[in-house]
Amino acid sequence: MTDLKTFQQHLRKQVDKTIKGDRKGDKEILPRRHLRAETSPSNCYQFHSCLSQQQSLLQDHSRTATYHKAILLNDVDFRDKVVLDVGGSGMLCFFAVQAGAAKVYSLQSGPMAKHTQSLVQSNGQSGQILVLNQDLDSAVCPEEVDVLLTEPTGHLLLSDPHVQTVLRAKKCLKPGGLIFPTWADLHLAPFSDEQLYFENYARAAFWQQRNFCGINLSSLHNSAVDEFFRQPIVDTFEVQILMSRSVKHRINFKEAAPEDLQRVEIPFTFTLQQSGLVHGLAFWFDLAFQGSKATVWMSTAPTEPLTRWYQVRCLFQTPLFSKMGQTLTGRVILAANDRQSYDIHITGTIDQSGFTSGNVLDLKNPFFRQNQCVYVCVWV
Repeated sequence: MTDLKTFQQHLRKQVDKTIKGDRKGDKEILPRRHLRAETSPSNCYQFHSCLSQQQSLLQDHSRTATYHKAILLNDVDFRDKVVLDVGGSGMLCFFAVQAGAAKVYSLQSGPMAKHTQSLVQSNGQSGQILVLNQDLDSAVCPEEVDVLLTEPTGHLLLSDPHVQTVLRAKKCLKPGGLIFPTWADLHLAPFSDEQLYFENYARAAFWQQRNFCGINLSSLHNSAVDEFFRQPIVDTFEVQILMSRSVKHRINFKEAAPEDLQRVEIPFTFTLQQSGLVHGLAFWFDLAFQGSKATVWMSTAPTEPLTRWYQVRCLFQTPLFSKMGQTLTGRVILAANDRQSYDIHITGTIDQSGFTSGNVLDLKNPFFRQNQCVYVCVWV
């Protein structure tokens, strides 16, 4: 407990130092690393209908090249076959045609159906690619298909509700048909990052002001801290901050039903490979495309080239003191909510000391962060 009190005192000093900052006139400048959100999960389908967002997807070389490679390397699975592409820009339809598909249905909703039809006509593929403008959740394909193509993933794998749409679309798949991607491995590992923890705490410094236009805001400071700590942090990091090998949880898209993803529970046991403070858990995922000739992988791990999904980190409310060789045990529960997203429940215990910490985070409301300095103005 003495160590914990010492740490809390150190934390308060760091926050006070941040608040004082460099003053310019009647404003206080606080540096913050920030990444603007690429997605607004409040309306998944409107987001995917924006050409600017589809451009972001297509310009992600790791993503696009992996899909292209997986399809062309497994051309035997597409040659003379019927394919269904769910959502996206329709680009996967063209990849399927390049692999020899006889017919490809492109299931789209809203403006993206018009955009995809334009691409199909301008590229002379109207005879092979048929665009279906239907609601994605209740769509019906004119016939059973041999292959289902899709990109169901979001930040922390499950942040995009499109994954549920894909699982429902399996009703169009022939028995023994293929799904690309075939499965996903969600990885998690403990990390230590004191700067991130202090920075996240300092984001609430605005609410410590006692004279904001004559108003005392300090009564809301604790609530602001709680809210910021409920935000998963989307960014990237150096692998050296990881304190253990990762644990993985596999989701098999071919076998999973929509109800299987209503509650995803991942127990973990980590043997810590360094001493220090455990500030939370880091998440990333791998995708596997299993065809008849080759299995192609794409990884969003911090050791791999950066993708549009980055990695995701979830902070504990209070860091856990640990020593090398000790074990951290607990569980992560992803519980589906009525906001087309998940609540992330994390609990962890250092077995040798009995210290326990955790958090409940809102995957609907992530904080996007990168190594880019911008400025937040705080009135004093």
